[in-house]
Amino acid sequence: MEIETYQQTIDSLDTFIRFGKIKRVVGLMIESVGPAVQIGNVCYIHPKNGEPIIAEVVGFNDDNVLLMPYSQITDIGPGSLVEATDKPLTVKVGKSLTGKVVDALGQPLDDSQLPVGLKSVNTEQMPPNPLKRPRITEPIELGVKTIDSMLTVGKGQRIGIFAGSGVGKSTLLGMIARNSEADINVIALIGERGREVREFIEKDLGTQGLKRSIVVVATSDQPALMRIKGAYTATAISEYYRDLGYNVNLMMDSVTRVAMAQREVGLATGEPPTTKGYPPSVFAVLPKLLERTGTSDRGTITAFYTVLVDGDDLNDPIADTTRGILDGHFVLDRKLAEQGQFPALNVLKSISRVMPQITTDEEQKAAMELRSHLATYEENYELIQIGAYKKGTSKKVDDAISLHPKIIEFLKQDVDEKCQREEAIDQMKSVLNGGSH
Repeated sequence: MEIETYQQTIDSLDTFIRFGKIKRVVGLMIESVGPAVQIGNVCYIHPKNGEPIIAEVVGFNDDNVLLMPYSQITDIGPGSLVEATDKPLTVKVGKSLTGKVVDALGQPLDDSQLPVGLKSVNTEQMPPNPLKRPRITEPIELGVKTIDSMLTVGKGQRIGIFAGSGVGKSTLLGMIARNSEADINVIALIGERGREVREFIEKDLGTQGLKRSIVVVATSDQPALMRIKGAYTATAISEYYRDLGYNVNLMMDSVTRVAMAQREVGLATGEPPTTKGYPPSVFAVLPKLLERTGTSDRGTITAFYTVLVDGDDLNDPIADTTRGILDGHFVLDRKLAEQGQFPALNVLKSISRVMPQITTDEEQKAAMELRSHLATYEENYELIQIGAYKKGTSKKVDDAISLHPKIIEFLKQDVDEKCQREEAIDQMKSVLNGGSH
């Protein structure tokens, strides 16, 4: 039986190496005559001198092959050879990868060697079958009291963190990575400034956080395809750990940059720009990527995707699309950051869609009550500030005013402060009780 299998394998082996030739290069796009390949396959382009350049087949123009490179193209010229591999991109994953910082192709960024005993996995996988996804039934403790008490997240939930630039996204992700009860963190820094990468790893993540994390980096200066692959690689690593039965935290900063990279690829391959300059492929890629995380019958991936909102506009097409796909959104508010409230989470604009299924009635009641006091204060904010509100006019407003300083104090948390979920809920209840006496 064994010998027959080997014979079949040998019979079906294709020992030919197929080559094509570069015909032209326009911007990001390389056009070659041949070789015989399929979309998604990886090819090697051999320049006149230097190392071969890895490129991916992204489309066809008549009989010509359209390729996009994974690295800078400098020594390529007309007639350079294109070698087909007949394989899609794979990355190496394994338990020994923990604590490493790798690029979008899974290679260590500190020039060290990859550990031995890793397994190759395809970066593009299909999302799990919907009927094989268990429901989200238990909360995950993140160590950020506002989230744990008022916006409780479940194991396997996917959350969007919506914020403008400089409102504290990275700091919040760092707090979650250090304090969360997940078994492992996979952090994807996509399209970040090069300076911010080391800053995030050393300042926000710290040595404790890095010990149980894998960081995937694709900086803004890298080709569009590398930035897209960074997101796919991080997701594939998370899926590997989920299949081992782990509870994984995946944090992607940011999904907007992935969409922008896909826009570059789409426009270069000749797609028409539709919504605000984004081609249709962007809106096809996002659900495919975001649906891969979540629960499976083995483990869970709790995912946090940051979404950059230009000019704090929450109705940007990418923000809208991601909000529609994910199971909740946290809004970081510039106004709160300016008032010195960190994390600058706007509780009234944020929602966790699975919170009712994973918390007790008592916890929900307390969170709703606190939310209601905040909303009442917000509605009457101008009257209160200019002194037009007379005490005693409305008990509801009186309560909101007397509780407000304590609520704001409760919502603030130092970067290095860790708070257990039980403790956060007790603090929330004591804030509410303290105001009514």
